[in-house]
Amino acid sequence: MTESLTEPLPDDAHRTVLLRGGEVHSPADPFATAMVVERGHVAWVGSEGAADAFASGVDEVVDLDGALVTPAFVDAHVHTTSTGLALTGLDLTGAASLTEAADRIRAYAAARPADRILIGHGWDASRWPERRPPHRAELDELTGGRPLYLTRVDVHSAVATTALLALVPGIRAMTGFHDGEPLTGDAHHAVRAAAYAALSPLQRTEAQRAALRHAASLGIGTVHECAGPEISSESDFTSLLALDEPGPRVVGYWADLDVERARALGAHGAAGDLFADGSLGSHTACLHDPYADNPHTGLAHLDAATVAAHVVACTEAGLQAGFHAIGDAAISTVVDGVRAAAEKLGLARIRAARHRVEHAEMLIPETIAAFAELGLTASVQPAFDAAWGGEDGMYAERLGAERARTLNPYAALLRAGVPLAFGSDSPVTPLDPWGTVRAAAFHRTPEHRISVRAAFTAHTRGGWRATGRDDAGVLVPGAPADYAVWRTGELVVQAPDDRVARWSTDPRSGTPGLPDLTPGHDLPVCLRTVVFGQTVFVRPNE
Repeated sequence: MTESLTEPLPDDAHRTVLLRGGEVHSPADPFATAMVVERGHVAWVGSEGAADAFASGVDEVVDLDGALVTPAFVDAHVHTTSTGLALTGLDLTGAASLTEAADRIRAYAAARPADRILIGHGWDASRWPERRPPHRAELDELTGGRPLYLTRVDVHSAVATTALLALVPGIRAMTGFHDGEPLTGDAHHAVRAAAYAALSPLQRTEAQRAALRHAASLGIGTVHECAGPEISSESDFTSLLALDEPGPRVVGYWADLDVERARALGAHGAAGDLFADGSLGSHTACLHDPYADNPHTGLAHLDAATVAAHVVACTEAGLQAGFHAIGDAAISTVVDGVRAAAEKLGLARIRAARHRVEHAEMLIPETIAAFAELGLTASVQPAFDAAWGGEDGMYAERLGAERARTLNPYAALLRAGVPLAFGSDSPVTPLDPWGTVRAAAFHRTPEHRISVRAAFTAHTRGGWRATGRDDAGVLVPGAPADYAVWRTGELVVQAPDDRVARWSTDPRSGTPGLPDLTPGHDLPVCLRTVVFGQTVFVRPNE
């Protein structure tokens, strides 16, 4: 039987399926048009003519009708529950002014009278003409005095109503509480914990399912959940890992210096958002030199000795270590700590553990070289540059144009041999894998641009390598059958260097093409997502 792409397959990953009549992105055969999947793995990739030999021996044949098949994307940095709440709840990312944000808050509160707590995300006062976030008294009026937790777009600061602050004893004495200003530091973490504790289990599960369904609809087959005691809760983390329904697989990271606790919770690593510093937007990233628009250098949460002890503990326990580090001073601290761990355990053991640094934005040649030497994976978010880069962006406002131009140097990382894994940090920036690839290939700073192929690899195979696996994220025989099917236009090879691009599009190069991601072109549309041979998304009404 030949099956239409728009008809869902039964949820049985053990059948043998032949996909044919399209384009299969595979290094095994750059001109492949067909693929066989058997028992959750890729069994064969090849040409249309050779596919005839398989047609009678498979359980089903899928007619691709010219569609493109690629490895499924891996989003290497996600906050799943927060993402789901942003999808189903109060989203201020598109609000163009404080007035518009206030209107959205009022309407949302009115529409949800039964919710014990209101949670929203995405305000960015740097984009508003008023140049300020809402005051607490304004939020109290907009919500009728109910608890409201509202995070800034970078999730490193938040505003809250008086009713929510009342749920946190001693809040006014905590670091990061300044009356009338957004919450940061310990005060923010305490209020966030109170807000998430007020969610019902049903609200939480609905949010997690919404986030994973949305990820599947975008061709994402795996997400790395970056949780931790300062970000969510143990129950949130374990409930996500225990979700029993078809969807993207979840690799869980728990950002805790207590390595055994991370292991007990089922974490892949005591890593993720283990904060060495904060964020640039909230003036909490830790810098060597002061901010251009604020006379301080941000906040340091860890020192090199703490980093070293954690890396040693994780390495000896067989877990990945990882740190959130954005500012140049924070990144230097992480590098110094990891190097000290290597001096104790040996460089080979540290490199083999594939420890991670999340965000890693303010790099210099010396720290890039250290990443390569120590085998550190740079888990980065190209959409940050698309959102806040450029001569007039938030980075330039915070750092000045000269320092801002050094941020997110993906080309230099690749040249040095540093492994890249791409993600979104959703809900900080949305789940949008092709948009992420585009953002890296068309970086606002031209010298940091990388080829579409390299960016695509960082968002597929790079995410698998960041978990310690080299056998996945690519469509070759024996690899897990995680793939997505796309409706797209002509396939091309795009690279920052025109000479490379011209050579690569020559058929003699054997370089498989990818969709044209030039800004202004439509991005590919996901028709189907398959995880370990099981269909987890089919686009409706095609």
